[in-house]
Amino acid sequence: MIEVKDLKKSFGDTQILKGITTTFNKGKTNLVIGQSGSGKTVFLKCLLGLFEYESGSISYEGKNFSKLSRTEKTNLRSEMGMVFQGSALFDSMTIAENVMFPLRMFTKQSKSEMEDRVDEVLKRVNLADAHKKMPSEASGGMQKRVAIARAIVNRPKYLFCDEPNSGLDPKTAIVIDNLIQEITDEFDITTVVNTHDMNSVMEIGEKIVFLKNGLLEWEGSSETIFRTENEAVTNFVYSSELFRKVRKMYLEESS
Repeated sequence: MIEVKDLKKSFGDTQILKGITTTFNKGKTNLVIGQSGSGKTVFLKCLLGLFEYESGSISYEGKNFSKLSRTEKTNLRSEMGMVFQGSALFDSMTIAENVMFPLRMFTKQSKSEMEDRVDEVLKRVNLADAHKKMPSEASGGMQKRVAIARAIVNRPKYLFCDEPNSGLDPKTAIVIDNLIQEITDEFDITTVVNTHDMNSVMEIGEKIVFLKNGLLEWEGSSETIFRTENEAVTNFVYSSELFRKVRKMYLEESS
């Protein structure tokens, strides 16, 4: 579980996060949504420990991050997996070497142990025969799956994904959504996903946090988002005619 209390973050005189309080539960896919400039990227980087915040707290299983020693923070970061927006694979490394990278950084496993773990996670993301390929030889969807394999190779307790469907066609995006959901369930991970993809919200949004202008405007699930009367949420979610029709059908069926 990740608990966030009254989190505030500024850059100079500009306050980006204005006091966010929420909880992300273990074994759930938690989605953070909002328009560009809402603060969701800064929020994610605070959760990862990449940005220091001036007030508030972030606790992992009851441990306040800001009060941990340097060694404790390093140990906690080793329990985090990250899927970057552009996959962020190393071009000069094979797919297997990319996936092995966190094991080299954070563990003292033997080469054979690392190779066995790489084999295991690549099979899990349906890339059992991709070890020797270079990232340039992989499609966008394959690169995302490699990024997910790398993120989970060290058996993290926490998985963070920044726009994991960015640049993908709708069919491949659904594959990635399903994979994130399955891995979260299988390994009982606390997963936090930054996204603007409303299909992701509908498919895997067990908890949804909507940010607006650095504030938590609304939170709920993919089911309750259909019923909310919050104008900011409805303007964001139902900006397309398709989702307006979906909402209308849902409300008619529920009445």
